[in-house]
Amino acid sequence: MFTGIVEEAGEITEVVHLPDEALRIVVRGPVVTEGTRLGDSIAVNGVCLTVTEVAHDTFAADVMRETLVRSSLRDAGPGTRVNLERAVLPTSRLGGHIVQGHVDGTGTLLSRTSSEHWDVLRFAAPSALARYIVDKGSIAIDGVSLTVSAVDPSGAWFEVSLIPTTLALTTLGDREVGHVVNLEVDVIAKYVEGLMRHGGSHD
Repeated sequence: MFTGIVEEAGEITEVVHLPDEALRIVVRGPVVTEGTRLGDSIAVNGVCLTVTEVAHDTFAADVMRETLVRSSLRDAGPGTRVNLERAVLPTSRLGGHIVQGHVDGTGTLLSRTSSEHWDVLRFAAPSALARYIVDKGSIAIDGVSLTVSAVDPSGAWFEVSLIPTTLALTTLGDREVGHVVNLEVDVIAKYVEGLMRHGGSHD
């Protein structure tokens, strides 16, 4: 489990194509590799990956086809900047919200409006995810825990407001219009929907 509080913006240094349409990526991240061991989990742009190798300030992880289909990692290559977060410890503060690292799909940056104190970013989300996105609710964008600041009633778009710290410490600070991002909606909303679908029955 993660909290969506990014520890550093790292960089993909190598991509190796594997059988069955899978990839192995090597990521440079001196902060997240400190103390990391084989089998640990690291969220890469919000995607929970298992560390298969650690060397100095880099780690390697395999990305299976299902993950590539659902996330923007399918387009990643050497030089791609990514948000990195190690799995939360039981003693850690939950500074963001509950993030599983299970990306639900991708969205597209439609616009960004900059001001002195924050940037407002507007995204389009697939209709299958739009119903989970509510004003003042939580969402993870490329692994960053954010609060939804506005939602189009028709579900065509939603907005988030980013403070200078978030802009400086994550990749969202330099994302341009048209960029594809990973989206993970609030898991609590999905559980509530599942309970409602079955009428809250325990049978």
